[in-house]
Amino acid sequence: MGATEHTITKDDLYLLAKGDWNRSWEKMGAHKATVDGQDGYTFAVWAPGARKVTVIGEFNEWNTEADPLTETPNGGVWQGFVPGAAEGQLYKFYILCDDGSEQYKADPYAFWSECPPGTASRLADLSGHVWKDGLWMGRRGRTDHFKRPLNIYEVHLGSWKRHDDGLDGLGTGEGGGSYLTYDELSEELVSYVADMGYTHIELMPVMEHPFDGSWGYQTTGYYAPTARYGDPCAFMNFVDKCHQANIGVILDWVPGGFCRDIQGLVHFNGHKLYEKEEHPNWGTYKFDYARGEVRTFLTSNALFWLEAYHADGIRMDGVTSMLYLNFGVDDPSQKKFNEKGTEEDLVAIDFVRHVNETVGKYHPDAMMMAEESTAWPLVTRPAEVGGLGFHYKWDMGWMNDTLNYCKTDFPYRPGNHNLLTFSMMYAYSENYVLPLSHDEVVHGKASLIQRQPGDWWRQFAGLRNLAFYQMTHPGAKLNFMGNEIAQFIEWRYYEGIQWFLTDEYDTHRKFQHFVRELNRFFRDNKGLWQHNYDESGFEWIDADNSEQSIVSYVRHGDRPVDDRVVVINFDPATHEEFRLGVPREGNYVEVFNTDAVEFGGSGVINEGTLVSTPTATDRCEDSIVLRVPPLAGVVLKRTGKSSYVAPKPKAAPKKAAPKKAAPAKKAAAAAKDEAPAAAPAKKAPAKKAPARKAPAKAAAEKPVAPKPAAKAAAPKAEAAKKAEPAASVAEARVKKAAASAAKAAPAAKKAPAKKTTAKKPSKRSTKR
Repeated sequence: MGATEHTITKDDLYLLAKGDWNRSWEKMGAHKATVDGQDGYTFAVWAPGARKVTVIGEFNEWNTEADPLTETPNGGVWQGFVPGAAEGQLYKFYILCDDGSEQYKADPYAFWSECPPGTASRLADLSGHVWKDGLWMGRRGRTDHFKRPLNIYEVHLGSWKRHDDGLDGLGTGEGGGSYLTYDELSEELVSYVADMGYTHIELMPVMEHPFDGSWGYQTTGYYAPTARYGDPCAFMNFVDKCHQANIGVILDWVPGGFCRDIQGLVHFNGHKLYEKEEHPNWGTYKFDYARGEVRTFLTSNALFWLEAYHADGIRMDGVTSMLYLNFGVDDPSQKKFNEKGTEEDLVAIDFVRHVNETVGKYHPDAMMMAEESTAWPLVTRPAEVGGLGFHYKWDMGWMNDTLNYCKTDFPYRPGNHNLLTFSMMYAYSENYVLPLSHDEVVHGKASLIQRQPGDWWRQFAGLRNLAFYQMTHPGAKLNFMGNEIAQFIEWRYYEGIQWFLTDEYDTHRKFQHFVRELNRFFRDNKGLWQHNYDESGFEWIDADNSEQSIVSYVRHGDRPVDDRVVVINFDPATHEEFRLGVPREGNYVEVFNTDAVEFGGSGVINEGTLVSTPTATDRCEDSIVLRVPPLAGVVLKRTGKSSYVAPKPKAAPKKAAPKKAAPAKKAAAAAKDEAPAAAPAKKAPAKKAPARKAPAKAAAEKPVAPKPAAKAAAPKAEAAKKAEPAASVAEARVKKAAASAAKAAPAAKKAPAKKTTAKKPSKRSTKR
């Protein structure tokens, strides 16, 4: 054929074999072209060792002799031009193998595929879509995604929602409803996700796959969005609409293996070419990462989705199965070891690092995520320090521990309290995503709400608590579709989510409203995400209250004003006066409560201002008293300095001025004058002095205006000491007067009045 921009060069072949032809999709596969004035398509396919390769399709009536391809001098690539081939036509490669066998293969680099159960590739031109997401892409390039909220809605496009027509997905028979198209999803799904307050959509594999039940994880067309929902430009439009609605798009990607369907990559030239060996668990084939052409195919594929479809991130599926040579191998006699004598797959590890480094080179603002379920170290650290180079890792440990705790019945939760708190022991060892994904609501595991113990009310309250705990815990968030409406059944890939629940049941509708408000609260409160991946963003208040099943902590933002105090009660008990330590003195207000009536809760909320006092609690110098609702979480915000006013210091009694002898004599004389009236009392007035000291004791606690009678009768020790001679004389005179007046009974009725007056201060003292 004549030379075109799609002609394979020697440099291309060199990079292909080396594994560094990072934009191989620009020439491999099928591309619209004009040669010698004729419009058609160029074709290129890697099939080393084949005797003959031709292109067959609708343009030549599937004739295996009509359009042969020419093999390059080296490298095993076959290429050619077919005039008259047009967009939308089906095609395959016919390969005559070296052993005489024949293969009819779909194009590994095809941009579009025949809708299953068809197996052919389809000619496509990706230049037809005009992108309108410039603002989003520009902002993405200027923004550090680690410093932005990341709240992901995981979606399976074929079962998020379906038409209510009683047909199967493709509309060819009875089933759970026909599929929504990419164009319909760009309106309905995008508007729903925006309204619910999620920041990103993560799509389970949209790459072409033959079997619906694989959910997309057994791929045949790595470069083709599945034709179930429309053509490639329609999928571009879907991503474009997401970006215009300020929603990012993350794609699940499966480089760990491919399906064994004969039209796919398996035994592509009659022998193992793309594959190394069969996966022991899944019946798929592992890629041969040692071959440069395979590395080129996969690395280019990751870049292709980021560039051609403006994807914002790639979530690499099954990373654990790639890292270990013996993943899924239980028989010790079948185990393999590397040259170091260990079980790590060094070739696969090098490939993973290569992909992440290459993506970082071409698209530094894109996110790379790992589904890795072991304690493999440094998954989210750069390759130069021994890491794998991902940005994020799914925290499967948090997911397992948290769900095991939540399904524990309430009396036994104190014994499992560590399941709630252990995650903070390693929370910052990686950049984690907290996943409540599709894998947790299938295969008999039960839906999230079905795992909650108790009656109907407690199940919904427990599910609110789970969502709240996830949202306030450090790390990015991911929830699978259906979680947000508390669907009781497990996920079914062959029908839509049970949206009727929110129409017919108040509890489900209120729960959906709760999730919407929680998502928005997370987005609007910077303290919940600005330091999601470094330890400065979290501080325990009390991690050890297992007896009451309560945890409390602080989430810190860049500024103290963004800090939020979080309290979560995982028990049905309500605490009306719960003292909680706070990190700073101040006035606090409740800004979110999962027990609010509008969410389906019981309405145990905190109104008004919670004023801190200098009462040490939870290792904090200051504390507040609040209501802690049952099976619920509360977020508090500091609004300013504490309005608490400390009580005035205890006032010391005023010292009485020393009295001279003359006044003492006057007092004695006065006593003598009163003696006839006091004589009827059986006890001498002098013995009433101890009772009269009570007002002095009361004054030490709070100043009290003394009564005139007590004022003269309660001299200080110092004054009494100086007046001792005069007092002795007065006392002698009083005794003498009392003795002579003992016979004067008529005055006795006045004594009770004096006794009552003397005891009042004593009663007040006792009360105080």
